[in-house]
Amino acid sequence: MPGRERVRSFLETRLFQRTVIAVIVINAITIGCETSSYLTDRIGGFLHVVDRVALAVFTVELVARLYAYRGKFFKDPWNWFDAIIVVVALIPASGPTSVLRTLRIMRALRLVAAVPSMRKVVGALFAAMPGMGAIIGLLVLVMYVSAVMATQLFGELVPEHFDELPTSLFTLFQVMTGEAWPDIAQKVMAEKPWAWLFFVGYILMASYVVLNLFIAVVVNAMDDQNTSAEEQRTEDQLTTVLNELARLHARIDAMQGVPRAAPQPARTPRKNAARRSR
Repeated sequence: MPGRERVRSFLETRLFQRTVIAVIVINAITIGCETSSYLTDRIGGFLHVVDRVALAVFTVELVARLYAYRGKFFKDPWNWFDAIIVVVALIPASGPTSVLRTLRIMRALRLVAAVPSMRKVVGALFAAMPGMGAIIGLLVLVMYVSAVMATQLFGELVPEHFDELPTSLFTLFQVMTGEAWPDIAQKVMAEKPWAWLFFVGYILMASYVVLNLFIAVVVNAMDDQNTSAEEQRTEDQLTTVLNELARLHARIDAMQGVPRAAPQPARTPRKNAARRSR
C-alpha cells in the first residue's frame, strides 16, 4: 500500500478521529481556564503546555491531511475552516496581530467538523438558507405592518413602547420572543380593552406560524441531508464493489494470459530396443 493511502486510512480510523475530538475538547477547556486569573496564577504553565501540545497535534493533522488528500483537501469547505483556524493559532501573541490570538477559542468549533452529526446539522442550516430567506422576508413584513398599526393606534397611549416606528418595531420583537409581553399588553388594554385582539393576532402570526415555518424548513433540509448522505454512502459502496470486481477480472485475465508449459511428447521405443526385447 502506498504511503498516501496508508496515511489516509489512518486519518479515517475511528481511533484517530476520537483522539482529535478529545484534543479539541481538552484544548477548549484549557483556553477557558486561561480566562481565570486564579487558575492562571496556579497552573498557568501547565495550561500553556497543553495549549502548545494541542496546537502541535492540529498542525500535524493538517499537514497529514494535505499530504494524504492533496488537491481534494481544498474541495471541502470544512478543510478550509480547519486550515484558517490552525493558521490563526500559529500567529505570534505579540504585536499588532495579538488581537487574533483571542480567536484561539474558535478551535472549539472544529468539533463541528469532527463530529458527523454536528456537521449534518450545520449543513442543513446552510441548505435551508434559501427557504429561510423567504420566511424572514415574511416575518419582516408582518412586523413592519404591525408596527405601523401599533404606532398609529397606541403611540399616544403608551409612548414608551409605541411612540415611533423604531420603538414599535423593538417592542413587537420583544413581544414575539415572549419577553414581558403581558405587561405591555395590560398597559395598552387599560386604555383600549379591545387591544388584546391585536396582541393575540400578532403573537399567533409571528411567534407560532412564522417560527414554526422556520422549524419546518430546517427539518426538511436535514431530511434532504440524510437522504443525500445515504445516496452518497450507497454510491461509495457500489464504487468499492465495482473496483474489487475490476481487480478480480484483472487477476483472472492475468492468470489466463500466462502461457502454460507445452507437454513433452512421449518417447516411443526404438525399433532396435523392441527387437532386443524379443
